[in-house]
Amino acid sequence: MTASPATLIVNARLVNEGRETDGDLRIADGRIAAIGTGLVARAGETVIDAAGRRLMPGMIDDQVHFREPGLTHKGDQATESAAAVAGGITSFMDMPNTSPPTLDSAALEAKYAGAAGRAWGNYGFYLGTSTSNLEAIRALDPKAAPGIKIFMGASTGNMLVDDPEILDAVFRDAPTPIITHCEDTPMIEARLAEYRARYGDDIPVECHPDIRSREACIQSTRLAMALARRHDARLHVLHISTADELALFERGPLIRADGTRKRITAETCIHFLRFDRADYATRGNFIKCNPAIKDATDRIALTAALADDIIDVLATDHAPHTLEEKQSPYLRAPSGLPLVQFALVAALECVHEGAFTAAQVVQKFAHAPAQLFDVADRGFLREGYAADLVLVEDVPFTVEREQVLSKCGWSPFEGTTFRSRIASTWVNGHLAWDGQRLVGAPRGQRLAFDR
Repeated sequence: MTASPATLIVNARLVNEGRETDGDLRIADGRIAAIGTGLVARAGETVIDAAGRRLMPGMIDDQVHFREPGLTHKGDQATESAAAVAGGITSFMDMPNTSPPTLDSAALEAKYAGAAGRAWGNYGFYLGTSTSNLEAIRALDPKAAPGIKIFMGASTGNMLVDDPEILDAVFRDAPTPIITHCEDTPMIEARLAEYRARYGDDIPVECHPDIRSREACIQSTRLAMALARRHDARLHVLHISTADELALFERGPLIRADGTRKRITAETCIHFLRFDRADYATRGNFIKCNPAIKDATDRIALTAALADDIIDVLATDHAPHTLEEKQSPYLRAPSGLPLVQFALVAALECVHEGAFTAAQVVQKFAHAPAQLFDVADRGFLREGYAADLVLVEDVPFTVEREQVLSKCGWSPFEGTTFRSRIASTWVNGHLAWDGQRLVGAPRGQRLAFDR
């Protein structure tokens, strides 16, 4: 790995650990070498005047589907990580439902090898669960993956795990945090049959939040939490989409005042904060995802829950599909949205609206994922930590299809005007995005988990 250039960023508005302060930051050898005020440039050092713009730790996205291996017509580690760093996301954790799925250590290490030298951001890969890989789960090195993913709802092949004995064993024996997709499949299938009886094959996309119902989410989330409590497992429930589920979770910071950590945590995703049922009329399948985007009351409640420390993590669930696939009729159009490139600016739009602060965005989108998954030396502006940084400026721009770097070539945010933009992104001390284009070569590294 080529040593990063010595860089001094001055006159920045540092956003870190609950505060915004004015200061300077020095990068040397890929690390944050110094944070302070009045830092003086050294010989040969590149000086960047932030001119009061916000400097944040790079975001850590704990839920992406970069589609490699096997689904690379939709996206791959190179294209999707490029979109991520353009959006200020410097580290990502990729899901196991690829082709073939990531169900043992050999498949896991193959994904790491495939990302080396190609990923623009730092990378970690989850091990998946199936109906037949319990021994691989038990044998997993806890340092090799951020966690173990269970699809407790509809998925492909044998990755849907709804056998009570297998679920109980996974929660009992998992050596890492467990992350879950919680939707009750029988409830979804029964509701889909009702809508087929009513509409045949021409179900309107507006029915999606009723088919993938809130009741299906609640029932599955309750089951996951009951299993976690039975075995005192660390459980992270992904993409909470309903106001109803919020009452199930503990209010308060991820790291409590006594230094202990919540054992059961919750995540929501940026699309649940920016879209609701009314948007199906204009955006159709382009906002079709699982779990479904639901009502305006859910959007408002989820936004408030982030500010109130009921929801611990903000993520994307970035899941690209081709334009052709998304333009199919509802029943054939796949679920999932490409989101990494505009997720941070969409979150900052909530700041402009007064829903929460920039420091809270950093807490939910950088600090908390690092703490929750034991990520070593990332996610904070701290001396000695990796220099994964994002500089943000309050300059408006409107999303256009030509800007999209994801391989799928479209965004659900097309036509949206955001009041902030990503001015620069550094990964391991190297400038990777200059506000207009990618710079240099991919510099992502394998994430280390301090367990």
